[in-house]
Order: sequence, then structure tokens, then C-alpha cells
Amino acid sequence: MLDDAIAELDAMDAAVQHSSAVIEMRLLILMRAKRWSQALPLGYELCRLHPDATAGFVHAAFCLHELGRTREARETLLAGPPAMQQEPTYFYNLACYDVALGNSEQALRNVERSFQMDKRYREFAMNDPDLASIRHLL
Repeated sequence: MLDDAIAELDAMDAAVQHSSAVIEMRLLILMRAKRWSQALPLGYELCRLHPDATAGFVHAAFCLHELGRTREARETLLAGPPAMQQEPTYFYNLACYDVALGNSEQALRNVERSFQMDKRYREFAMNDPDLASIRHLL
């Protein structure tokens, strides 16, 4: 059904297709389909259109990580607006990227910060393959 959703977006008026809402919807559908290389430019477009919003930075970084470009993913998150630091997803994703980059101590600090902000992230961490190497410390 993901292809059907993309087809519905494609059928929309061209002017509407360039709206932030449609760009983000297309991005989320492509991410759900694990079409990271197609989703990434849309994440960057959201960053360009809304540099003070967090969504584009979070999504672009996630796509980069899934493409094996984790150092760039971390840099993308760090380049986001100050509002990022109010979101547990920011710290959780940083922790995942830090683990992949071999920064286990920093990863622990970041994941613990996400837990403090939202206790549900502890549950996510227990099943997240990105955090497998530090799970015993959580």
C-alpha cells in the first residue's frame, strides 16, 4: 500500500506537491518503505524550508544512518535548531549514532537523557539493534 500512497501524492496538483506537508508525508512513506536514498533529499528539503523545525533534521539524519553514513547523520542532528534538545528522539538517535561510531560513553549519556525525558525510550532501547552493544549497561 505504500506505493499506492506515493501514487496518490503524485496525483496531487503540482503546486500542492511542493508544500511542506506533502513533502513530509512523502518522506515518511519512503522511510516506511526503507527507500532511504529517495527519502534523504526530502529530509534535506524540509531542513531548508523549515530550519527552525526539528522534523527534517531528525528524518534526514535517520536516512543517513540507514545508508551507512552515520558520521553525517550525527552531524546533521547536531546542526539542527536548538529546539532539538527538547526532544527525547534527538538524544536517543544521537546515542544510536554514537554506538555505531564507537563512542559508548557518550551514547550512554545520550540514551539516559532520552529516558529522563520520556520513560518509553527505555522500552525502545531494550529491542533496538543499534544499542545492542550497550544494552547490558542500561
